Amino acid sequence: MHLHFLPLLSRVAVCGGTHGNEMSGIYLVKELLKARKKVMEDEEEKPVSVMLVLSNPRAVQQCRRYIDTDLNRCFTHATLSGPMSDTTPYEIIRSRELNTMLGPKGSPGAVDLVCDLHNTTANMGLCLISYSDCDWICLHIFRHLQRQMPDVPLRYIHFDVSNKESYSLDSVGKHGFAMEIGPQPHGVVRSNVYTAMKAGVQHMLDWVSFFNSGNVSEGGFVDVFTMVKRFDYPRDSETHDITAAVHPQLQDRDFCLLHPEDPLFQTFSGETLRYKGKEPLYPFFINECAYYEKGIALSLARKRRVMIPIHKMGRGN
Repeated sequence: MHLHFLPLLSRVAVCGGTHGNEMSGIYLVKELLKARKKVMEDEEEKPVSVMLVLSNPRAVQQCRRYIDTDLNRCFTHATLSGPMSDTTPYEIIRSRELNTMLGPKGSPGAVDLVCDLHNTTANMGLCLISYSDCDWICLHIFRHLQRQMPDVPLRYIHFDVSNKESYSLDSVGKHGFAMEIGPQPHGVVRSNVYTAMKAGVQHMLDWVSFFNSGNVSEGGFVDVFTMVKRFDYPRDSETHDITAAVHPQLQDRDFCLLHPEDPLFQTFSGETLRYKGKEPLYPFFINECAYYEKGIALSLARKRRVMIPIHKMGRGN
């Protein structure tokens, strides 16, 4: 088998509080900052520099998803380079600050890896969400987490969006992903969800150190879920109010194959609406609380196996 080389990952950012009511990442970043204070003198010897960032401090303070607009939609090239004025929303100003701190996006000066921490109300376990299905760094990290956390359901979700159009904070780094863990209500800390996120971040940083030390990362197969479509709730044509909820047989069945004619929604008058798609697909983000305003009841993905080559760190890349 061929050995492929990837560059050193010298700068990693771990971000929490991009959404100010997703509590696991907020408390984990605060905890890591506290732990860092205690071991400042050891810092110089680390082969990797880790930046710890509370992304949206105002929203964190108010325990709200955002103040003016969703920060995690403010990192497209157009938004980062658009005009600013006295009425520019707080999150757009903040996205520029984060782009200066961690980017600039798409530049050689950007941090090597961004891990942005999120919670979902959906029953998704631990997911890595990335814009690439061939970013070998992200896929190696995912495979390492699978090996180290056999009791946690882990999935790799791929949003097929170009770098220019990619809109979330993790897109600012040379490599990046969101670590999404649920189910957890927004504004709530569930200890088991926090513990899974803490372990996931620790294993990710361990893999980065292992890779930077010149060790070979074994290849292998992983399943990748590529998002292909989203469904809105059925709505009243005049008021735009939703007229149905996710069907009880679909609720909490994230990543369980949805077949044509399976129940999708139950109307408030009691009628069942069925999935009319042509092919079975995997639903995820089912009934996510924060997506009601975005008109997303669930997303659907196709699953395929991806072969990860064997990699080693090589400085020349």
